[in-house]
Amino acid sequence: MVDTTDSVKGIITVLGGGTMGRGIVHVALASGFQVRLSDISEEAVANAVAGVHKTLGRAVERGKLSEDECQSCHSNLQTSVDAAEAASGADLVIEAIPESIDLKCALYARIAPVLGAQTILATNTSALPVTQLAEASGVAERFVGMHFFNPPFALKLLELIRTEHSSEDTLSRARVFAAQLGRQLVEVRDSPGFATSRLGITLANEAMRMVEQEVASASDIDTALRFGYGHPMGPLELTDLVGLDVRLAITRHLYAELGTDTFQPPRILEDLVSQGRLGRKSGHGFYHWVDGKKVETAS
Repeated sequence: MVDTTDSVKGIITVLGGGTMGRGIVHVALASGFQVRLSDISEEAVANAVAGVHKTLGRAVERGKLSEDECQSCHSNLQTSVDAAEAASGADLVIEAIPESIDLKCALYARIAPVLGAQTILATNTSALPVTQLAEASGVAERFVGMHFFNPPFALKLLELIRTEHSSEDTLSRARVFAAQLGRQLVEVRDSPGFATSRLGITLANEAMRMVEQEVASASDIDTALRFGYGHPMGPLELTDLVGLDVRLAITRHLYAELGTDTFQPPRILEDLVSQGRLGRKSGHGFYHWVDGKKVETAS
């Protein structure tokens, strides 16, 4: 167990206000941190803030937060379109921008000069090589992977990815942050797909191949995993939530790195992405979605 007796809740900066970024912001605010959120435009920031306020409001409705706690969360949130400004003076900076090594490295170059001597820089990547990102960050000894799960305010798991450069002090402090954020922590060394993405993609790819082979419908496959194995959500519905384009990028990366047939992208995944059927965000994937809610199995 991590000892958090002497820990102090400070400032967490989240760079990127997409689905994962705003979910991480929610978790950090609800855990009592001061949070800075940055994205590339005022519109992107405004959309992210609206999303955070929406999920915080739902937390109040479910009795997870009081009205006073929710208002405190709102007060503790600051925003900026300048990533360096947002990162300056933060205790922990979590990068949650799109899964592109070039984009991430360019962002690190902008913020590295303003990071404090003790600031931990973390990436929320679900599959990219953390060691490569660490080496490009300029602060490799203070760089880790912090892989949150979607949605972060509902799924408590945090996968902490260490590299050969990560200092013991950094790892110790990252564990404290994880405990303060109420996360169930697992630690893995940097390896393609880490533990969770590698296992999750294996299951999802096989489920897709079963749909291709008409073994069963997407709905029946998901139901089998939910009621037979106790999964809270089937692999195909989860793929729709994550985004078929995201899943495709990850499985292509794992196939290139590991070379096993398990990670060869299923044809149905390639086809659906080429058709623009990306899951919930496009309204169609393995299911139909209306206003963000699953309504039926897609044909």
